[in-house]
This record gives sequence, C-alpha cells and structure tokens, in this order.
Amino acid sequence: MRYAVLPVIALLVLPTMARADCIDDAAAYRHISPRLVRAIAQQESGMRANAINVNANGSEDIGLMQINSSWLPKLARFGIQREHLFNACVNAYVGTWILASNFRQFGPTWKAVGAYNATSSSRQLVYANSIYRRLQGH
Repeated sequence: MRYAVLPVIALLVLPTMARADCIDDAAAYRHISPRLVRAIAQQESGMRANAINVNANGSEDIGLMQINSSWLPKLARFGIQREHLFNACVNAYVGTWILASNFRQFGPTWKAVGAYNATSSSRQLVYANSIYRRLQGH
C-alpha cells in the first residue's frame, strides 16, 4: 500500500505557517500526538527549521525534525527535494510520516519512537527515554 507523504503541492504553494501550527496539522494528519511530535522536533533541532547536522557516516540530518539524507531518494518520488526540508511545514509532515511508519512497523511503542533516531536497540532506548523526559517536562 502506498501512503501519500503529504499534500506536497499545498505545502509548497501556501506560505509557511508557524511551526506549532505545522506540527499540529502534521500530527493530526497522521493521528499522532502533537505533543510527541513537538518533543521530537525540540530534541532533534531545538525547533530550528534551518538546522543541519553532518553525521560520522557522511549523511546529513536536515531541518526541524532532522530528516536524514538517506530518505532523499524515497522522498524524491513524491517531489520532495533536500531544499524543501528547510521549510518547517514540509519537514514536520515528513518527520511525522516517518514516525507514523515506525508505528506501523513496531506498533505504538517507545521502540517506534526510538527508531525515529536510531537503528540499534540500545540507542533507541536512550532516545525514547529522552523524549519521554521531555514529555514529562524534565
């Protein structure tokens, strides 16, 4: 089954909305808690749409939700290019789509949250605990 990443045309044509609005909209679109999506965006970029991180393996994490460049070939099939990920709204929808795919794969679990950031179980646990603490206000 093929899932639409996001309503690309609307997001690329409409002016950029406030980050919180985009996060709320993206979370609602994927039926995910906006608090969870916001906690991930805060953890990943400090809510900065222009954030870039270069990883040890040469890949990049881009934008608000730090979308890894390894996603670019798949996103290109939906018309999303690297420069689009600096748009906070596009990035919020893509990040939420990735999180939703983790929930489909692992169920609505902390492993799915951890898998947003890491592939190893130990790193997933560390990341999920960090997100949990953010949600608890610590």
